[in-house]
Amino acid sequence: MSELQERVEAWIAGDPDSVTRRELQRLLDAGDTTELEDRMDGTLAFGTAGIRGVVGAGSNRMNRATVIRTTAGLAAHLLDTVDREGTAAPLIVVGRDARPSSEAFMEDTIGVLTAAGFAVKYFSAPTPTPLVAYAGLQLGACTSIVITASHNPPADNGYKVYAPNGVQIVSPMDTQIAERIEAVGPANEVPRAADPFGASMAESIDDEMFEQYLRDVASSLPPIAGDRGISIVYTPMHGVGGWFVTEAFRRFGFPKVNPVARQFAPDGTFPTVDFPNPEEPGALDLAHELAEAIDADLVIANDPDTDRLAVSVPGPGGVWRALSGNQIGCLLAEFLLEHGTPHDGAGFVVNSIVSSPLLRTIADTHGVGYERTLTGFKWIWNAALDLADSGTGSLILGYEEALGYSVGTTVRDKDGISASLAFGILAAEAHSSGRTVFDRIGDLYERYGVWTSTQVSLRMDTPDGAERIATAMDHLRSAPPTTLAGFDIVDTTDYLDGAEQRPRYLGASNLMELDLGESGRVLARPSGTEPKLKIYVDLNEPFPIEGDWFGAEGALKNVADDVGNALADWLMSSLDR
Repeated sequence: MSELQERVEAWIAGDPDSVTRRELQRLLDAGDTTELEDRMDGTLAFGTAGIRGVVGAGSNRMNRATVIRTTAGLAAHLLDTVDREGTAAPLIVVGRDARPSSEAFMEDTIGVLTAAGFAVKYFSAPTPTPLVAYAGLQLGACTSIVITASHNPPADNGYKVYAPNGVQIVSPMDTQIAERIEAVGPANEVPRAADPFGASMAESIDDEMFEQYLRDVASSLPPIAGDRGISIVYTPMHGVGGWFVTEAFRRFGFPKVNPVARQFAPDGTFPTVDFPNPEEPGALDLAHELAEAIDADLVIANDPDTDRLAVSVPGPGGVWRALSGNQIGCLLAEFLLEHGTPHDGAGFVVNSIVSSPLLRTIADTHGVGYERTLTGFKWIWNAALDLADSGTGSLILGYEEALGYSVGTTVRDKDGISASLAFGILAAEAHSSGRTVFDRIGDLYERYGVWTSTQVSLRMDTPDGAERIATAMDHLRSAPPTTLAGFDIVDTTDYLDGAEQRPRYLGASNLMELDLGESGRVLARPSGTEPKLKIYVDLNEPFPIEGDWFGAEGALKNVADDVGNALADWLMSSLDR
């Protein structure tokens, strides 16, 4: 018997799910070694975003056995580390998205937790990730868990974990949990409640939690009425946000929210999109078609778990144009800071290091603090908590260019519901003075100069891809280029160095920054999830005298593309030297 066959048979013997047992047995009987090697290639790695992967049988897949073992490891870690007051069982909040496997995964999660002695409060229906994170913080949970794969392809699912402070877990908690998961035995030996949803230790969360959330969101938004009769097209991208977001808009006085009917109901198979991510080409086509048909003022879109926000507006010639994540973030920052903050002017804004430097200029102009962090909202919100503890005030806005926004302090993660409301109010105010969101972009550029951002990715899907990416980064560190597409590189920063002089939220990272002086900057880093090297370019130039900022922005975007491609060419040629 081969070592692979032994591992497969051991996994089958420990799998409590007859469906995935049969699935793996069929592959074994067929002698499909290639597929079995992939499915049994270790276990899904538990990290700062929990786990995420393709649903299927095997240790390297998302399935009931994986979820049970993950929950058992998490429970063991919590039992070792959570401070208990009195005799009350520690509380955990659990929620899920609408993917086909999510309800079963949540049931197993609750079953393991209650059997381990935890009290569980759960959302019985598919629920936006930010609302689950909010509930965990409000209820004083020792952790919150969301069964979701966010905007991943339909075949995937995931398991996301929040720390007691309401923020996504960071090191060393992630590695400590991973170690406890590794020590868990076969899934069918893990104790589980026979009827998890009926267990005395489990209780569903009622609608009052959403009511409380809306009240808290209201306190973080400027009291601006504007013209809330604007026409908005909304799509949840087949995700869980449909009812929650349209109801939130209704409560905030927006009567003309027009859902994209074919994408409104939660459907984890995502039938109308190839990839349920509003950043992907074509994902917003149905929303744009409806917006054009009804002459709407604004398109709002969320990803399937409702933690991201996408916005489109009509541009010249009535063509619908999706705004970049940086444009949305900087428009929100300018809007919020123009109208003050709920903290008497004290506070700060934060964005990830790969997001636009324009946010610093906006913050400086309005006299508030600014910080940048490593990528990921776990770092944005750890920065927010550290800064608040130091007496700097409270977070006004945190954002990352990948369509993630945190408006105020209601949710300690990106939140597509409150961000949608904030942007709707921004658009309503513009409309009341005879202007549009498109005009607001021009106002932003007139005040701060024209800014543009672009990304270039180098995919290396070969067996030695990881090694080639590492080698390219080494070359960039040791002998960086002196010019790129006509721009002089005036300085470089290696974020693997000097971490001890920086705050924890901007620690050591495999990231290189090339400073182009007043013209902008270029960043390069390996992707954390795919075999590719990512290049980010941010350029700026003065507002054009003739006022054609749209044309200037387009021309500058072409230049940014040239800079990004020049670095990509340099990196590839460095591998041949």
